[in-house]
Amino acid sequence: MVSKDAQRVLVESLVDRGIDVAAVKARLKAQVIETPSWGYADSGTRFGAFRQPGAAVTIAEKLADAGQVHKYTGVAPKVAMHVLWDLPDEAALRSVPEAAAAAGVTIGSTNPNIFQDQSYKLGSLCSPLAAARQQALAHCLDCIDIARQVDSGVLSIWMADGTNFPGQDDFIARKHRLEEALGTIYAAMPDAMLMLVEYKFFEPAFYATDLCDWGQSLLMCQKLGPQAKVLVDLGHHAHGVNIEHIVATLIDEGMLGGFHFNNRKYADDDLTVASVNPYEFFLIYNELAAAEERPSPARIEYMVDQSHTIKPKIPEMIQTIMNIQTAYAKALLVDRAKLAAAQQAGDVQGAELVLIDAYETDVRPLLGLVREELGLAPNPLAAYLASGYQQAIEAARGDRRGKGGLGQ
Repeated sequence: MVSKDAQRVLVESLVDRGIDVAAVKARLKAQVIETPSWGYADSGTRFGAFRQPGAAVTIAEKLADAGQVHKYTGVAPKVAMHVLWDLPDEAALRSVPEAAAAAGVTIGSTNPNIFQDQSYKLGSLCSPLAAARQQALAHCLDCIDIARQVDSGVLSIWMADGTNFPGQDDFIARKHRLEEALGTIYAAMPDAMLMLVEYKFFEPAFYATDLCDWGQSLLMCQKLGPQAKVLVDLGHHAHGVNIEHIVATLIDEGMLGGFHFNNRKYADDDLTVASVNPYEFFLIYNELAAAEERPSPARIEYMVDQSHTIKPKIPEMIQTIMNIQTAYAKALLVDRAKLAAAQQAGDVQGAELVLIDAYETDVRPLLGLVREELGLAPNPLAAYLASGYQQAIEAARGDRRGKGGLGQ
C-alpha cells in the first residue's frame, strides 16, 4: 500500500523537476487499453491447452470478466473479439450488445480467424488454391458485417500464411494474391473503419512468411489507402531488433495504427507485458508519449494480445494493465526539453541519463493518486483479489472444456 506521504513526496519532487503533474495525471486518466476476449478463456500452445477453474467459455462470460479488469483499472473499456472463437452462432452474436453493456465495456477490434481451418494448410488469402482464398475472403467480409452489428471500428488482420519448403510456391504470386484480397476487404469497409495489418517473422511457416516484417505490412497498407495501418505485435520480432526504432519510423510516416502488447524471451511467447524486458517497453512508450505531443497526433489502438496459459486469467490481465500504466507514467516524466538540448549538443551520456531518470522514478504513488482521483482503489490487483469475484466464478463455472482461445 502506497502511503499519502509517499504520494506527497513524489508529487513535490516532480514539481521540483519542472513536471506539470496535473497534465501528466490527465493523460494517465485518458489512457485507453483494449483487452482480448481470448485472454479470459483457456489457452495453451500447439502441444495442448491448460484448463483453469472459472475460465470463460462464452462471449458473455468473457465480456463480464473484461468488465472486472476495467472496473478495477479504469483504463480498459474495450474488448477485442475473435469471431470464430467468440461467435459460434447467431445467438452469441445477438447477445453481445447486452452483455457488453452489462459489463461496462464496448467492443474494440474485430479479429477474423483465417489460420485454423484445415482449408488453410497452404495459406488463406495467399493460398494457391482458389477455394481456400475464397473461403478466407468471405470470412473477412462477414467480419466487416459483424463489426457493424457490434459497433466495432477496427478490423485486425493477421494471417499464418507462408511456405515451409523452398519451391513450395511463388513468392510474387502469393504477394499479388494478398494484394488483391486485401484490396477487396478494404473496399468493403465503412468509411470510419480502420484496418490493422499485422506481421510476424516466422511461425507457423518456417521457410517464408508472407508478411514477415513491418516493411512488408507497410507496403501493403500504402497500396490499400489511408484506412490501413501497420499493427506492431511486440513478440513478433527477431532477437536484437530495435522495436522502438520501428515505432518511431512508423509514427513519422503516419503509418502506426496499433499495438499488440505482450513480451517474449525467445520467440512469440505471449508473456506478461514488461515481465522480461521492462526497460525496452519503457523505451517504446517513450516514443509513443513523445508522439502524443506532436501536432495532430495519430490514432493509435493500444491492445493486449497475450495467451495466459498458466496464470489466472483476470489477475494476469490486471497485472498487464498495471505494467502498461507504469511504462506510460514513466514515459510521461521524460524531460523532453532537456533531452532535446542534450541531443542537439551531442551530449550522449546526458541524453541517456534523462531517460534513465524517468525510468528509475517509482511511479506507484503517482498511479495510486490517479486511481484514487478516478474513484478506484490504488492497487487494482489487490482490490480485485479481495472482491470475491474470482472465487465466485470458479465455484459457478468450474473446470470446463470450452472453445475460445489458443490451443483449443
